[in-house]
Amino acid sequence: MTQPICEPSNRFVTSADGLRLRYLDYPGRSAGAPVVCLPGLTRAADDFARLAAALASDGRRVLALDYRGRGESQWDADWTHYTLDVEQDDILRALADAGVESAVFVGTSRGGLHTMRFAQSQPGVVRAAVLNDIGPSINLSGLLGIKRYVGKLPPLGSMADAVGLMRLTAGATFSSVSPEEWEIYARHTFVLKDGRIELRYDPELARTLDEVTPDMAPYDFWEAFEALARGPVLTLRGENSDLLTPEILAKMARSAPGMEHYIVTGQGHAPLLLDAPTIGRVVEFIRRVA
Repeated sequence: MTQPICEPSNRFVTSADGLRLRYLDYPGRSAGAPVVCLPGLTRAADDFARLAAALASDGRRVLALDYRGRGESQWDADWTHYTLDVEQDDILRALADAGVESAVFVGTSRGGLHTMRFAQSQPGVVRAAVLNDIGPSINLSGLLGIKRYVGKLPPLGSMADAVGLMRLTAGATFSSVSPEEWEIYARHTFVLKDGRIELRYDPELARTLDEVTPDMAPYDFWEAFEALARGPVLTLRGENSDLLTPEILAKMARSAPGMEHYIVTGQGHAPLLLDAPTIGRVVEFIRRVA
């Protein structure tokens, strides 16, 4: 018998440099390991609402974090602080505030990079991991595609306009997403202020992609992935993803034979974690391994 779904608490922690950072805390009633959800580059804790509700109804405590400059966390006046190192210190402060010493990590894109890095630099913190459309290598053409849209937004006057824009630009890649899911995703991406649609993240995050060029050296997180793969790992890949390619996923499987993987049909980078089959696969994995 499942537990009733609990609403999360909004909690705030102060970063080392004084920013007010939010995380959501879904209370759990079981002895299983807590789950920490880390979003993508421009994403927020709300992306995990359906997954967190399913895990909470399964008895798990779930934390979902807003990095600095995203969601309900304070924006940084200096964009050069939007780095993996600074964000990892922020994450550790949130975990300490919540009293969480080790957990299952669910990381979407950038959140998966954080998860791999924690496995390497903070042994024992990551008990198991779900990587959502990210691996230790990153396909350059996918990165260049992300660079083309981060921080950019045409004038929009309503949330319906925002939904229309998202379906126009990503509908072919995310063909399996329902109208309801498009609306949820839009509300997680934009906010209506003073009669106009605005981004729910600091547009200066686009500056963090300045180094992404066609001739750049490839990112390499293989040592961190090997540290992560000493424990249970489930990797999700969007069927149409141009960031986590089939070739990279196959190389991950050769490097870590115990890794499980799941293909999210009709979605690209990164799967939205809104559909029941994907959520069910993640919940089943976590229930089994931690």
